[in-house]
Amino acid sequence: MDSIPLLSPYKMGRFDLSNRVVLAPLTRQRSYGSVPRSHAVLNYSQRTSKGRLLIAEATGVSDTAQGFQPNGQASISSTDKPLTPQVRADGVDVDKFSPPRRLETEEIPSIINDFRLAARNAIEAGFDGVEIHGAHGYLIDQFIKDQVNDRTDKYGGSIENRCRFALEIVDVVVDEVGADRVGTRLSPYANYIKSGDSNPEALGLYMINFLNKFGISYCHMFESRMATVGDNFVTPHGLHPMRNAFKGTFIAAGGYDREEGNKAIADLVAYGRLFLANPELPRRFELDAPLNKYNGDTFSTSDPVIGYTNYSFLSSDI
Repeated sequence: MDSIPLLSPYKMGRFDLSNRVVLAPLTRQRSYGSVPRSHAVLNYSQRTSKGRLLIAEATGVSDTAQGFQPNGQASISSTDKPLTPQVRADGVDVDKFSPPRRLETEEIPSIINDFRLAARNAIEAGFDGVEIHGAHGYLIDQFIKDQVNDRTDKYGGSIENRCRFALEIVDVVVDEVGADRVGTRLSPYANYIKSGDSNPEALGLYMINFLNKFGISYCHMFESRMATVGDNFVTPHGLHPMRNAFKGTFIAAGGYDREEGNKAIADLVAYGRLFLANPELPRRFELDAPLNKYNGDTFSTSDPVIGYTNYSFLSSDI
């Protein structure tokens, strides 16, 4: 196992990890009425073992932290610019979006406090820590990216102002649960739902330098080659500057396979689709065993079994 970097142990602050293969958070649409059910327990139990880091799928911090708003209100954002229809990861289905509502400056402290309360609730529910989702076109990403954020108040314009919302959230979450229980997820190079930035490296480094001051446990960042859903491509950019600048544990993600993960410039490597299709992924990496193929058609369906808990395991005699 020592000859396979992904399978070597790693100490992440208070947590002793048995290997460096991490389950990435995956939007799975399997909670009914926003409440996880028993099939979610089975899904995660299939993929766990002692010392393994699993990052659960994201949960909204409040009833406004989703596309469908209470009483049919518009979704909140850093902007009120409309979003054009977007093709899903399956390459077929198309998501259409109603125009968002730009948050008023005086509303923002309440949203920030929602993150504080959600972090407290997560720890009280038994989670070991929380990851603040600042990637992939979600609300925080809409604030930090200059191709979305067109505000003229203290949360818009300069990179300092655009990152203010994200860093104020980190501040209150760290204050609530402790820096050693906090991680962040960022995708400076990504352009999910048109949330790109004109200078992603400068944006990533600015965020990293301030995250260092909080002393958080880890930074989870998406590789530049995966800028849109399901796409892998070669770019001249990379995570090296951010990896070198961050003082905590650095987790990389971006459609890696076994060989690429072993060569990744990161402490830990997060796998989403491969871990979904292969519940005992680290064991398969250890044996260099064949991998199940994932079925993209079932990524975002609501079925509690198909594409969620019915992927096959390795034979017991291997």
